[in-house]
Amino acid sequence: MSDEHILVVDDDQRLLRLLQRYLAENGYRVTTAQDAIQARDVLKLIQPDALVLDVTMPGENGLSLTRSLREEGLSLPILLLTARGEPADRIDGLESGADDYLGKPFEPRELLLRLRAHLRRVVPALSPVTEVPSVLRLGPLEFDVERGLLTGPEGPVHLTGGEAALLGVLTARPGIVMSREDIAKSLDMDEIGERAVDVQVTRLRRRIEADPKEPRFLHTVRGKGYVLKPGL
Repeated sequence: MSDEHILVVDDDQRLLRLLQRYLAENGYRVTTAQDAIQARDVLKLIQPDALVLDVTMPGENGLSLTRSLREEGLSLPILLLTARGEPADRIDGLESGADDYLGKPFEPRELLLRLRAHLRRVVPALSPVTEVPSVLRLGPLEFDVERGLLTGPEGPVHLTGGEAALLGVLTARPGIVMSREDIAKSLDMDEIGERAVDVQVTRLRRRIEADPKEPRFLHTVRGKGYVLKPGL
């Protein structure tokens, strides 16, 4: 039995029961809520390891709730569910602060696999060109490559699952330009497109750069992609 706790928020009672049963059968503890108000009440009482959230709930929708939770500093993985599966809708979800986006209808098995990936913060392996140190310096910040943890002078810097995964991909090839296509494949975002990579890069820069508009570490190489250049 896993100690990992999932909060599932959806106004569809049938889907809530299905996901609660399926995730519990696969070893997770599950708490459910029917809307954003209930979700906020639950979050005052427990600290789940991941949040599965419907976008089109009545009242405060999932995008608004995600954005609000991120602004409050909540860094757990958030996976959005919606019947609107167009790429533009998925980009909106990522821009709100979500880590992943799954269109309805979906196979519960796919949801399970995506949750596992985010909970482990798995970064698909790329063969590093050079040996990567266990800790990379980004000015006053340090990134523990193996643990996926970013710390600064005042302690841990909260990263979402998507931000940590992107930083992990880039630190696997420090100083090497990576195309948006390669990054998207490494983050399992190739179905959404390269625009999703740009969104995650923008979010990550807010975490690691003193001035995200003038980055010192995470650079754009016009026409080619992105490169991470660690340093003091």
